[in-house]
Amino acid sequence: MQTRWGPVQVRVTVTDGKVTDVTAVTYPQDNPRDQQINSYALPELRSEALRAQSADIDTVSGATYTSDGYRESLQSALDAAGL
Repeated sequence: MQTRWGPVQVRVTVTDGKVTDVTAVTYPQDNPRDQQINSYALPELRSEALRAQSADIDTVSGATYTSDGYRESLQSALDAAGL
């Protein structure tokens, strides 16, 4: 999903109908600020997604664009997986 600061794409691993892993494969990292934001936002988003088993997860404070792109990409991946 395209965000204001660049694309965000996640890969979802599903085992027996359950989300067992979510990996951010593409995300903004062109400058130190992007790297700083994503260093704390991506692990939190992953943890929330695994806990929720859905894309219905909270926005990480200070990482609104990354959070929005992550949710949209996650929902797309879940749809493709039939979940």
